[in-house]
Amino acid sequence: MNAKPRYALTGLVAALLLAGCVSTPAPRIALDALPPAQIERATHNLRVFDSVWSLVADRHFDPKLNGVDWVAAGQKFGPLAAAATDDQALYAVLNDLLAPLHDSHTHALTPEQANERHTQLRARTGFALTRLDGRWAVSEVLPGSPAEFGGVQVGWIVVARNGAPLGERNEFRAHDGEIVQWDFLDARDQPVHLALTARPLSLKPRQVVRELADGFVYLRFDGFDGPDRRWLSEQLKAHRTAPGVVIDLRQNSGGETLSLGISVGEFFDHAVDCGTFVTRRGSRSGKSSWQLGSAHYAGRVAILIDGATASAAEIFAATLQDNGRATLLGRKSAGAVLASWFTVLPDGGELQLSREDYFAPKGRRIEGSGLEPDVPVARTLADLRAGRDADLEAALSVLRAP
Repeated sequence: MNAKPRYALTGLVAALLLAGCVSTPAPRIALDALPPAQIERATHNLRVFDSVWSLVADRHFDPKLNGVDWVAAGQKFGPLAAAATDDQALYAVLNDLLAPLHDSHTHALTPEQANERHTQLRARTGFALTRLDGRWAVSEVLPGSPAEFGGVQVGWIVVARNGAPLGERNEFRAHDGEIVQWDFLDARDQPVHLALTARPLSLKPRQVVRELADGFVYLRFDGFDGPDRRWLSEQLKAHRTAPGVVIDLRQNSGGETLSLGISVGEFFDHAVDCGTFVTRRGSRSGKSSWQLGSAHYAGRVAILIDGATASAAEIFAATLQDNGRATLLGRKSAGAVLASWFTVLPDGGELQLSREDYFAPKGRRIEGSGLEPDVPVARTLADLRAGRDADLEAALSVLRAP
């Protein structure tokens, strides 16, 4: 009699043996009853699943994994992963596995998403949304996008996408060439129906500089990478005599810790504490700013933050706040500051995995709670439609104060 072929989650088995938990069986999925094509797909899926499960078990910053029974999670989600019929279904299972960690920086990216991360291109229709007064409002229309050519305006309300109302989390993805049916309400709350064809648009961070009244300068940059840090340095040096600057981080989702330390250094004439990172073994590593090539900008600083301000952008804001160098205005930030690394998975996808916790210079843990602004500012749909930036107005009042 031939033995039935079975696929074991090898990483999980190894982890159980090392932990002495040999009485707990690893998930084993019988594949012999499946058609050959499905066996191939299931084996592929389980290889990716095993890689994710093992990386989290071995390297996640929290050795207790937020109290999650990781063996039980593997036993629950392994069969679901095996049954996935395509990448989208597989990665939905992987992210369901990871969700109970409640970790802002641990996610599984499909091969398509990983490619987008590297090329900085994604198929989109070209507008950003924000939640205001219980509705999704268009907060920005990307220049040269299908949305701009279609006439979409800031302040419009999105009612539905492809006939379905938007959910609380507003998560969806388009494919290149896909025609997306959007239902809007315009500025007069009249219905507008548009069919926009998604096409690849740049994901590169935007950079904006504007000279304001009384010599103040507005600087927006949407990431912390090499080009952003160099741009910020150049702008601060070009406007070193400005009495104050407004740093707009409301669309800044973070980036490199190297660029973070250099960017902080632009505002000081000496190295300052940027906080502490803590590994799963409890070792603590303090980070300081870099002063080499610093602009040594000495004017006043106001920083705009909101729920889209995340990661290195939050650490930057917290560092300037804790060192008494800036006033924060707007709304609470994302609370997503864990230090993470990307690992390539067997199918070309990637696992972004949190490897270190973070504490701000004064000891605050920001993950999950966010930064509270020094000056809270409400954002309303009426202001958005009127083109009024209440955050910027409040920042200018702070910079002008005696």
